[in-house]
Amino acid sequence: MNRPLDLNRSRILVVDDESAIRRLLGMELRAAGYVDVTLCNDSRKVTELHKQHRYELIMLDLHMPHMDGYQVMSALREIETDGYLPVLVITAEPGEKMKALRAGAKDFVTKPFERAELLTRVKNLLEVRLLYGKLRDYSGDLEHKIRERTARLTGSYHETLRTMTRAAEYRDDNTGAHVRRISFYSKELAGRLGLDGEFCDRIFHASPMHDIGKIGIPDSILLKKGPLTPKQWDVMRTHAMIGARMLMDGESPYLQMGAQIAAAHHERWDGSGYPNQLRGEEIPLAARVMAICDVYDALRSARPYKPTLEHDKAVKIIVKGDRRTKPKHFDPAVLDAFQRSAGAYRDIYAANADQPRS
Repeated sequence: MNRPLDLNRSRILVVDDESAIRRLLGMELRAAGYVDVTLCNDSRKVTELHKQHRYELIMLDLHMPHMDGYQVMSALREIETDGYLPVLVITAEPGEKMKALRAGAKDFVTKPFERAELLTRVKNLLEVRLLYGKLRDYSGDLEHKIRERTARLTGSYHETLRTMTRAAEYRDDNTGAHVRRISFYSKELAGRLGLDGEFCDRIFHASPMHDIGKIGIPDSILLKKGPLTPKQWDVMRTHAMIGARMLMDGESPYLQMGAQIAAAHHERWDGSGYPNQLRGEEIPLAARVMAICDVYDALRSARPYKPTLEHDKAVKIIVKGDRRTKPKHFDPAVLDAFQRSAGAYRDIYAANADQPRS
């Protein structure tokens, strides 16, 4: 059943054996307008409570008696039929963050809490959870609707994908023109590679989700005007894994391709990329296509640390290389197709130029 996207009515469960932490989180959430907040001090009760109430968000301490947070997440996976764990972990240990994400958590918050960051992460995960539920519902509907309604439902599905993309887009300084261009670049390049119409359609709709994981990056890093420190870059690079985990459990082919792209669009053909240093054809084809599109658009676009580049200069950097970008970073076949598509890229950028956001 579809539910309205009313975040303040979201069901939230806070699980921590420390009473002071529970009370503080409950107070902050209620002060922010959330009206359905349950506090729990016993990790053994979490699965039964979730069966009864189906929380949109579970804020879960990792270190508790009886069952730790990892055991709770394992138990929750058995009852979450769609594979999505709506878990925000609470930890005081920096080394636990990646372990928690690998265990299925969608994000983390570190003790002691910074109020603005805490509420931002809660809001972002609730938005994604509710939108993910809407996508799941649409997927179920599509299996039962008769043929003549397929086109209309697919259009609604695409609109929901765009809504998910905007959830990430509006946390960044980029405008919607960037994600529009990425769609057209990717479809153009896929067609130039001779890929079929189904692949071209999927990458058109999936490619704008490449940076959806930035929802999980603190504003202090994501919106920083100056250069990032090495530690901040480490956090920024987690957006690839965060985005993949947001999308990977979906049955939709658009979400499946979106997860591949989110996870691997910063990998490089020579193995020098991140997060997994994949090499060559270990990198999914959709991500190899997306990688060169993303680099081109980044070169063309103005940033706080760089001016915009003209089309010919951007193409030369990709084809010939410079200090940061090397031809060996790209699949040779994709690079060749890019060179043959260069004129189309220039036209796409011109037709979808950045406009100031109102």
